[in-house]
Amino acid sequence: VQLQASGGGLVQPGGSVRLSCAASGFTLGHYAVGWFRQAPGKEREWVSCISNINDSTYYSDSVKGRFTLSRDNAQNTVYLQMNSLKPEDTAVYYCAAGRSGMIVTTMKQRRSYDFWGQGTQVTVSS
Repeated sequence: VQLQASGGGLVQPGGSVRLSCAASGFTLGHYAVGWFRQAPGKEREWVSCISNINDSTYYSDSVKGRFTLSRDNAQNTVYLQMNSLKPEDTAVYYCAAGRSGMIVTTMKQRRSYDFWGQGTQVTVSS
């Protein structure tokens, strides 16, 4: 059972990047998936999540309107499209999978997730 986060890198302010969260050993479509990020010296914070019941997506206020979360069940992968990036988006981004049917307030909590990817660095800088 493994989650693999990828797609990070160095991007200029205003640019875009797409992060992938690929699962192996289990069916990601049966799980809620969350993305969290951790900047140097800061706590890990919730960014976005997607329900496995109806694919409803939720975003933190800091990324709403700029980030889009989606699933590709055929690829057993979840994608986080990040547009209009800002320097304050610089962080290590982690994806995580949690039990089916969680309500959104639960999906926002790190403790709600059973499996975590290793993280991928996103640096927004000119």
